[in-house]
Amino acid sequence: MAHIKIIATLLARPGKAEELEALLFSMAPKCRAEPGNLRWDIWRDQTKADRYALDELYVDNAAVAVHRETPHFKNYLSKIHDLADRNAFVLEPALVANKNG
Repeated sequence: MAHIKIIATLLARPGKAEELEALLFSMAPKCRAEPGNLRWDIWRDQTKADRYALDELYVDNAAVAVHRETPHFKNYLSKIHDLADRNAFVLEPALVANKNG
């Protein structure tokens, strides 16, 4: 069973940065509470404050599928394209260090 990482980059549309951040911050505790979630972090670009990266890690593809069926993810999908340009990558391990056991 391989962990699955999702990385999404989000660039807020003009005038939408605050609304984008509010949406992302509201999702964090819900996503982190999902049983198959190992991490769900929001990163902000140091040089462009309206650009974010989501760093997500799930135990497996089944956990990703469960995540995508949650009300908070469906709400996110219904709003994100109005708020940001989004690129998302679903990744599997190729060569990953495991320093945490």
